[in-house]
Amino acid sequence: MKRYRCRALLVLSSLSALLCIFYIFLDPTLYLQDPQPAVPQRNLSILLWRWPFGRSYRLDGDKCLEMYNIHRCFLTDHTSTFSTADVVVFHHQELKEGLSALPLHLDRPASQHWVWLSMEPPVNNANLTPLSGIFNWTMSYRRDADMYIPYGKTVLGGDAQSFQAAPNRSCLVSWVVSRFRPQQARAAVYRSLKKYIPIQVYGKWNNKPLSDKKLLPTIAKCAFYLSFENSEAKDYISEKLWRNALQAGVVPVVLGPSRATYEAMAPPGSFIHVADFKNTADLAAYLKQVAADRQAYEEFFQWHHTHRIKTFTDWRERLCQICVHFPGLAASRVYQDLESWVHS
Repeated sequence: MKRYRCRALLVLSSLSALLCIFYIFLDPTLYLQDPQPAVPQRNLSILLWRWPFGRSYRLDGDKCLEMYNIHRCFLTDHTSTFSTADVVVFHHQELKEGLSALPLHLDRPASQHWVWLSMEPPVNNANLTPLSGIFNWTMSYRRDADMYIPYGKTVLGGDAQSFQAAPNRSCLVSWVVSRFRPQQARAAVYRSLKKYIPIQVYGKWNNKPLSDKKLLPTIAKCAFYLSFENSEAKDYISEKLWRNALQAGVVPVVLGPSRATYEAMAPPGSFIHVADFKNTADLAAYLKQVAADRQAYEEFFQWHHTHRIKTFTDWRERLCQICVHFPGLAASRVYQDLESWVHS
């Protein structure tokens, strides 16, 4: 009897193994772990010609591997390595202001690729005409750039237990702005909106600058934050959404690209778009209505159950992403009219 029982168990074990194999072939993703970053076929040397805005980071050791698990990717800011670099990255701000110049006087290796980097909207990217026919790849917040490096992104995997919408906010709306330009669209919306509701304004423009330590705690005291971009440009969604609003745990009122763009990039149901209202009076009335309705307000935080956000603040992480994109980039591409692409 024991013999038959053993044989039966063996048969069941075999059937279970066959079923497992069947399901793996049927749906291979069932047993796949999270995908790892793409690995270049060889070591790649990435030279940053000049640090953006003069703020440098340490590049000693294998930073891409140590910090981001990206293999065979080595960063340097030593311009003396120009002749051996696979990729050279130029940040447009320094080129525009004359703080850095392209090394056109040096012998550029035929296999070397130059990257034009900018995280600014088109209106801030001047002096582009002389750069035509020089760069191979673009690196930008634009989703159609060769290397897409957003200020932040939405990823699957929520953790609602670690987040609770703060009750009893002490103010309705806040806004942090340093470079206020009266002709900007955000300035017009602000001037009109403040006629109907109080807005706490901070930043250099209002002589109330906030340190990095005080920024998010101050914003978190209010129910809403004006995530108003300084330019309404394609795909341009900056830290004003990702850090100032979402990381502070408040509801962002957004002004920038279209609602469709925000829906594609921001957490679902997380924001209020200015363009959804006929005028600022209607927007103000809606904000007061939502703030007074606890259930309606908390609806804007339901995304924490299913999603979370990741922000990008370290230039080294952005530079390491070049190696991830490298295998799929067009080796022979040259931007003959960079200005047209930037303003497209």
